[in-house]
Formats: sequence, C-alpha cells, structure tokens
Amino acid sequence: MPAIKALPLNCTLKSDPSETSSTDAMITVLADAFRDRDVAVSETIRVAALNIRPGVTSDEGEGDDWPALRKKILAHDILILGGPIWMGQVSSIAKRVLERMDAFLEETDDHGRMPSYGKVAVAAIVGNEDGAHFCSAQIFQALNDVGWTIPAVAACYWVGEAMGSTDFKDLNATPEMVAKTAKMVASNATHLAGLLSQQNYPG
Repeated sequence: MPAIKALPLNCTLKSDPSETSSTDAMITVLADAFRDRDVAVSETIRVAALNIRPGVTSDEGEGDDWPALRKKILAHDILILGGPIWMGQVSSIAKRVLERMDAFLEETDDHGRMPSYGKVAVAAIVGNEDGAHFCSAQIFQALNDVGWTIPAVAACYWVGEAMGSTDFKDLNATPEMVAKTAKMVASNATHLAGLLSQQNYPG
C-alpha cells in the first residue's frame, strides 16, 4: 500500500511564518502522532502568508494562490486543518479555505464524485475562550459538504482559561489528554485513509 500523506494547514491570523503560533504547536502534536503511524506529514503551510482571494471557484484570477494550494491539498490523503478560536468561531482564514472548496461541488468526475472523495480531514483547534466544539462543528460540516470524510474522534483541541494570558504554545508540556486525543485522531484518520485509498466511494 502506498504511503499515506498528510498536509497541515495553519489558519492562524498571523501572516508572518516566523511568528510563533499556538496553532503550529497543536499541529506539531498531531503531526508527531501521525508520523508515529508512518504517515508522511508535509511541511505546514501558513495560509495567511498566501494570497487566497475571496470567492467560490478554484481560480479567482491573477495573483490568486489558491490554485497551487488546492493542488497540494488534493495531492495528500489527509488534511489537517488547524485554526484558532476568535470571537467564539474558527478563524476567518479557515473559513476562506472552506469557502474556496465550495468549487468542488461542480468539479465532479463521471461518477459524481468530488475531488475530495476518498480523502480524510481532521482539525487542530486552540484558543483562550470557549468554542472548540462549535469550531469543529463548523469545520466538519463544511468539509463533509464538499466531499471530505471525517473519522471518529477527528478533532484535537485545547482551550485555555477564558480571557487568560496563557497560550498553548507557552505550556511547559503537552497536556495528557491532548496527547492521548492526538494519538486517537491520528490512528483513526490513518486507518480510514488507508481503506479509502484502496477502495474509494462508488459515487
């Protein structure tokens, strides 16, 4: 069986890739868990550093970085969509990614399958406020609408003290339950991606 490949997208609002991000820290926890399952995890892409134009097509014209990112996403078996909680919701950057995938609805093959069929998606969420479950609900419903498969236990998240000043990236160690959940997310997603790579949906 070919190696399973995963692509992490960091949907932090910080556009400078050199600026530390709690979303990166959570993605690292998940990436390590996937690598323990022999998944080839690609380098994390900082979406805010790209020019992902608004719209719902796969190419919004000159200067749009989405076509190249779309190609990378679809070259992988697993999507790790990471994002922070802002105002109780997933970041606007993550929403932009989801909106651009709306084009998949019209990009079906002869069996009516979207290009995301047979591919698995999980979420990495961090924040200093309530909303992790709401954010995962937003992410998973949108991704499922455009053809992604969501495994059992598909979200790894950490929520700090409400209005607190401690970020996930500033913790001295990964909390035990976060590490345990990351292993479960990676195990289930890798298993499912392996099955789908051998037999895709019939359409």
